[in-house]
Amino acid sequence: MKGGFFTTYFTIVYQQILKILPIMSSTKKKNERQISILYYWNRGVRSAKKIACKTQLPLSTVSYNIKKLLKNGNLDYRHGNGRKRKITADHARAIGQYIRRNSEITTRAIEAKLKDERELNVTHSTVSRHLKRLGYESALPRRTPMLTTNHKKKRVEWAKRYQGTNWSRVVFSDETSIQLFHNTVRRWTKDAKTEVKRVPKNRQKTMIWGAFSEKGLVAVFPFRQIMDSSFYVQILQKKLVPAARKQFGRRWTFQQDNDPKHTSRLAKEFLSKNVPNVMQWPANSPDLNPMENLWRIVKRRVEKRKPKNISDLEAFFVEEWNGLNSDIIINLVHSMKERCQAVIESNGEIIKY
Repeated sequence: MKGGFFTTYFTIVYQQILKILPIMSSTKKKNERQISILYYWNRGVRSAKKIACKTQLPLSTVSYNIKKLLKNGNLDYRHGNGRKRKITADHARAIGQYIRRNSEITTRAIEAKLKDERELNVTHSTVSRHLKRLGYESALPRRTPMLTTNHKKKRVEWAKRYQGTNWSRVVFSDETSIQLFHNTVRRWTKDAKTEVKRVPKNRQKTMIWGAFSEKGLVAVFPFRQIMDSSFYVQILQKKLVPAARKQFGRRWTFQQDNDPKHTSRLAKEFLSKNVPNVMQWPANSPDLNPMENLWRIVKRRVEKRKPKNISDLEAFFVEEWNGLNSDIIINLVHSMKERCQAVIESNGEIIKY
């Protein structure tokens, strides 16, 4: 009976407390004990014994909180409670200098430097917590091509030249590889350290050539043999030219990167005779090719289907390719003007696409 009354009573307290808290700070959360004490205090009960009796709290707890109310006017926790941090402002500046000089420095190395140079004994875990408190994260840098000054200059020149291009008549192409048992799909878990995906030591892979335009998918072709200039010309002859002509007739532009197979004498001769226009392409510029974005989308979808062998891998890739939404394709083509502008504004640096 007493327990039931106490539960009911606290329900009433919670409903009323927000209306009757002239003393409570709106920015501080109070625990249940403080809420119940404040409730009776604001109702005019000033006796510690009476409040302890009504709330069934220890008398010492009630007395302590009443003293705080009389002294401070509230029950907010005092600032500065707890042990002071060992890393002072001076130490923090030193850690900041270590990172600015070498962003790859480890927390254990920082621990050692603080001990040797500042006579400060802290663990690498303490250093890690301090860095996280300041907003630092340990990140694996995204790999990007190494661009020389000449590369950047050529990229800007290309962007200015093609910025006004009618991208709706451009056929984009590229090759990629896809591996069995790839591991890029994230999953929810309560213990990330023990989450594993078992993969064989030697994983098979297949190569894919593909092309698309704003009008839709042009062609996709999985293959397992080594591509040379002769085989590349066969792909263009059988897959690219018939499909591109079906979409555009005789007025279209072909985009390809500067792979040696693409720029070989054999490939150039074929392109000059069978393709209306071939776009010049700056070196080391995968960020400018929307095919890279399309590959990522398809690969992720294929991995989720969990192919068991190389035949499944190829079949799933073709199915996912053919199932791509037209909006994805159109948006990628329309992004070309923005990519050109971004390259110009960044003076030829790699852009985030």
